[in-house]
Amino acid sequence: MPSFNAISPDKLFRLVGTPKCPVLVDVRTDEDFAAEPRLVPGATRRPGTEVARWAQEFIGCQVVVICQKGLKLSHGAAAWLRQAGIAAEVLEGGTQAWSAAGLPMVPFAKLPTADAQGRTLWVTRSRPKIDRIACPWLIRRFVDPAAVFLFVPPSEVLAVADRFGATPFDVEEVFWSHRGPLCSFDVMVEEFGLTVGPLSHLAAIVRGADTARLDLAPEAAGLLAVSLGLSRMYADDNEQLEAGLVLYDALYRWCRDATDETHNWPTNKVKGVP
Repeated sequence: MPSFNAISPDKLFRLVGTPKCPVLVDVRTDEDFAAEPRLVPGATRRPGTEVARWAQEFIGCQVVVICQKGLKLSHGAAAWLRQAGIAAEVLEGGTQAWSAAGLPMVPFAKLPTADAQGRTLWVTRSRPKIDRIACPWLIRRFVDPAAVFLFVPPSEVLAVADRFGATPFDVEEVFWSHRGPLCSFDVMVEEFGLTVGPLSHLAAIVRGADTARLDLAPEAAGLLAVSLGLSRMYADDNEQLEAGLVLYDALYRWCRDATDETHNWPTNKVKGVP
């Protein structure tokens, strides 16, 4: 059972990938991080002993602090955050317990270089439909909650990437794009070490909708229809992205929690009442 001001890996994993996930801050030392250069999904790195410098970034947030074993470094940083008025817990057992539980971790080497504000910057084609909404959702929920996405004309994606230091995705001849039968979402799920059941299920739905393989999952046709509808509703790509995040939040929760649930017209009429 977690100690006071601590959260267990299993309980935290239920929050990861959802809009209610706390801010996750990895405060491992450089030495400990070099021994395990992967992050709990959605976590950002900060130097634990410099918490007084960065604490103000998280005013108004609920924070879970993560170190190697869930001991002095994370408890000290969390205590400092709490005295600054910030709700903070530690991950019980740290990254060692998380890894031992078989929970997914994101290889740090796969993350693009962050900007001066600590955000990853991505660029893709304008007028997104499926992959170009699904991929930002995955990044925001499991990789970098502060990620910034630029939508530009297809002919300008690579030039904008070069000029602004952004990472291109879902265009030809770049790393983060289609590979054989896989769509860009599939590639990101695999490369970021996120091949857990619900995300793998969601990946099949996205692939079916994005590559005209509606036979891959019964839900693919519905995702295609809703995605095309959203693209007609919003002229602004960023507004469409925000609406699409809600769609993928719902799909993820269905994949994780509700695939066995069915629905039919109520049959619980009171006996004798027509």
